[in-house]
This record gives sequence, C-alpha cells and structure tokens, in this order.
Amino acid sequence: MELKTPLYDAHLAAGGKIVPFGGYLLPVQYGAGVIAEHMAVRTKAGLFDVSHMGELMLKGKDAFRNLQHLLTNDFTTMAAGDCRYSPMCYPTGGVVDDLLVYKYADDDFLLVVNASNRHKDAEWIRSHLLGEVDFKDISDQTAQLALQGPLAHEILAPLVSGGALPEKYYSFAPYLEIAGIRCLVSRTGYTGEDGYELYCAPEDVTDLWNQLLEAGEPLGLIPCGLGARDTLRLEAAMPLYGHEMDENITPLETGLGFFVKMDKEDFIGKAAMAAQGKPSRKRVGLKLKDRGIAREACSVYASAEAVEAVGRTTSGTHCPYLGYAVAMALVPVDLAAPGTALWIDVRGRRLQAEVVRLPFYKR
Repeated sequence: MELKTPLYDAHLAAGGKIVPFGGYLLPVQYGAGVIAEHMAVRTKAGLFDVSHMGELMLKGKDAFRNLQHLLTNDFTTMAAGDCRYSPMCYPTGGVVDDLLVYKYADDDFLLVVNASNRHKDAEWIRSHLLGEVDFKDISDQTAQLALQGPLAHEILAPLVSGGALPEKYYSFAPYLEIAGIRCLVSRTGYTGEDGYELYCAPEDVTDLWNQLLEAGEPLGLIPCGLGARDTLRLEAAMPLYGHEMDENITPLETGLGFFVKMDKEDFIGKAAMAAQGKPSRKRVGLKLKDRGIAREACSVYASAEAVEAVGRTTSGTHCPYLGYAVAMALVPVDLAAPGTALWIDVRGRRLQAEVVRLPFYKR
C-alpha cells in the first residue's frame, strides 16, 4: 500500500491529480497542467513536495571513511556546509543509487537518496559499514520541499531569520527559520534552475508549504507535480535512477565520470570499472527531426532500414520551454558524436533524430 506525505491533504485541496510514485501517493499535476507548471519554474517559480525522498545519517569517527568506501566521488576537499553529488555502486560497477551528501562536520553527514531506493540503500549501506559509525534512517522524521525557479530567492529571502540563505550552488545552511519554521536550506534542485530545497519536521511542512505559496503568489509561484519535475529534469539532461542508470549501467557509461574518482583509494565498484576499461556505450542527447515523441525503452537504429538496434532510449519527452521533442539514449561510442543521425522506433514508426550536446537546456 502506498504511503502519503504530510502534504497529501494539501495536494487534494489544491486540485492535485494523485498517482502512485516511489511507494507514495503524490500529485502528478495540478489544475494548471504540466506545461504551465514547467514554464512557471523556467520563468518564475514552482514549489514541489519532495517529502518522499529518503534521508540517512552517518555519524562517528569513521563516517568519512565509510563515505569514501561506499561512494564513487571523493569527499576529501568537502567543507562543512557543502553538498556533493555521487553515485553509489555495486561491486560490478552498476549503480545502487545516486545521492546527495551534506556535510555538517568531519564526523557528521546527511545522505539524501531516491524515494524508491530508500530501503534498498539503507540496507546496502548498513551491510557495508566499516569501523566506528552510527547509521540511521531519518526519512520518516523529515519532510522536504523544493522551491525552484529564477524568482526563488526573491520569494524566500523575506521569510528568512536566524542566518543567511546559502549563496553558493551546492551548499547549505543547517539551521534557519523560514516563516518561523526551523529548516535546513540547501541551494540545490533537480530542475536545471536556481532554487532551494528545504528540510523540516513533518508536522511543520503544511504550514511551510502554505506560507511559501502565499508569499510567492504575487510573483507567480504555483504548486508543481511529478510531471513537471520530470520534464524539467529531462530538459536539463539530468539522469534519473532506473532510466539513465541502474544495476546494469555504470556511472562511466551514463556520463557521470566526473563523479567517479578512480585515483582515490578503493571504493565499491572501482575494480570492476577499471577492468571494464573505456566504456563501449555512452549516454547521448537526441533531438527529434520527425514529428513525434520518443519515450523510454524505444529501440535506436543507425539507419531507417537497419534490422539490428544499436541502443535504446532511457527517457524522452516534448520539452515545453525549448518547444521540441528530445530523448536521452545509450548508444555505441562511435555513434555518439554530435550531428550523428539516428532513428528511433516509436510504436512501429522510425523517427529520425540527431545527436546533440547535453544538456538540452542550460540557464
């Protein structure tokens, strides 16, 4: 049975269309529709309920050692107040999940993981802990909102007390009051826009949600659902677990090599990725030339007549802001150069597409 976030009743009251996602009942859209919500985030601001995400704590003398062992990125240069992205891999090099790390102190870290992977991730981490470390799943004690868009700062700044909003991208302020509610506030997001993510107690999140919407209404802030969250992340070419990466796709294949530090000491998956050598396939962006929309799991061909597929799409949509259809796909590296023509099978029709540089959209 799906769970409800603390904002479930607020979503119903706002006209949210509820669907199951990641084990939760969440709004896919509100009355304005996905396109209007997408455009609000690109031009003004949108507010998302992301309380379904998982939050895990690593504390203790060996917390840093465990991060270095579990995750592919290097956290040596990370300062208190920084956030850092990283994949977490199986010994085979495939991906357990991708996540964000928040550093409170040298022995105190918050990990934010994907909702559908929360329990799997917690069990994986728990079974691979080293030394003296305390590990807790605090997801049920944490609610999260994402305020995204070019006007996010203008909306949020007047509501802040007890400190200053984080200025640097991928940094956070651990203890702020937003409209009188204690929050952790980070300058992060999953939309390709500037914005903030706010963590608070579940019993406070409805009040926070309402006060943010009220404060932002004159500036065009509207509530946004899962539909716009997906079109925004895809337009910005942000990978999604279960699509651009999974247990059979390594971070190197999906274009996340920057976050895989092969020169650091051993981490889970390092030996397998080293043994595999240079990847034979690569995540690419495709801009459709023919009319139509390619979704995930469409076969990709090197020509209109080819019998054997050379790859598959991992995500696809029509981009409301850009005004055309795009997809991401895994294809052989010799077909990954920008300008390469490829064909996508969409329900029996071969649609021509062109490999383009990622991201499709950059603010």
